[in-house]
Amino acid sequence: MKGSFWRYAVGGALTGGANGLFGGGGGMIAVPVLERTAGLPALRAHATAIAVILPACIVSGIVYLWFGLVPLSVFLPVSIGVAAGGIAGARLLPHVSASSVTFLFAALMLAAGMKLVMS
Repeated sequence: MKGSFWRYAVGGALTGGANGLFGGGGGMIAVPVLERTAGLPALRAHATAIAVILPACIVSGIVYLWFGLVPLSVFLPVSIGVAAGGIAGARLLPHVSASSVTFLFAALMLAAGMKLVMS
């Protein structure tokens, strides 16, 4: 793997900042950073992005809960759904081609960006 500790740390800080500020979306930064700075192939970059975003999600979630920004009546059912989807996605990833994952990821980012611009 190419890169350096500080390049990885800066990429991680940008990922965590986006995740904490926007309530998600760190993967849109983490995946390209991991592909470019660490030289990871697409599937490994996506898997690593999810793994490294976990601590940011936990910390951000605790802060959001602490400040009362999370409606608890929504928290549990959505958490169950997210966990089930995460398990399904993680099990599916090794069976999908890197080009398919890259295309789907780009399409999702484009759709999300268009929705934000249109709203």
